[in-house]
Amino acid sequence: MKVGLVSGGRDAEDVLDTIVAVETPEGIQLELRPAGLTARGYALIVDWGIRLAALYSVGTITSVMGGVGMGVWLVLLFAAEWLYPVCFELTAAGATPGKRLFNLRVVMDNGLPVTPAAALTRNLLRSADFLPFAYGFAIVSLLVRSDNKRLGDLAAGTLVVSTARPDIGADDSDVPALAPARGLSLPQQAAVIGLAGRAGRLTPERLNELATIAASVSGDSGSSGPLVTRRVLGVARWALGHRP
Repeated sequence: MKVGLVSGGRDAEDVLDTIVAVETPEGIQLELRPAGLTARGYALIVDWGIRLAALYSVGTITSVMGGVGMGVWLVLLFAAEWLYPVCFELTAAGATPGKRLFNLRVVMDNGLPVTPAAALTRNLLRSADFLPFAYGFAIVSLLVRSDNKRLGDLAAGTLVVSTARPDIGADDSDVPALAPARGLSLPQQAAVIGLAGRAGRLTPERLNELATIAASVSGDSGSSGPLVTRRVLGVARWALGHRP
């Protein structure tokens, strides 16, 4: 099995986006798109909300049961903290409710479903990821690594990937060609064309983010959004010879 990083770029060397390419023993090429900090943060907040709601509801009921009720609540607290993510990640969806809401999934590095040992390892190490406070180590790891792994993922050999099937809302013929606002070198033209070629495989948010990086080609530096994205894709059509 072969695993590698595949990237596109602003110029020939600059990175626009990163995917993890996995080749299975059967020769099947898989492309895994590591989930970013924002999506994972939102998913974490949703999962926290679910657990807090469950703890509050059970706590209200068991508060009248004295010591027995407190014991039940403490058992639930342990399960919510340590067993909640493990149990959900071992389901067919491979994700907690928060992750499913944001189209995320936990898989092994080879793209296969996460194993019980890996799920337990990555979640036990959340205590290390939390250090020194507010998931500081996890945030730094996600920001500096191209595969967006936190410490738990590194130890367990897992990836959190995006499962969204993006739709940019327009096919190639729907985007009008647009002359670039400045002269483009051949590598720059290739980078913009490469971005357009991958547009259908990116989430709308990621496509807009990458188009913002390249917005100077359409004269939209400092701006972002779907309109800027369409204009950058229009420059790509111009570079391909579709002149107005």
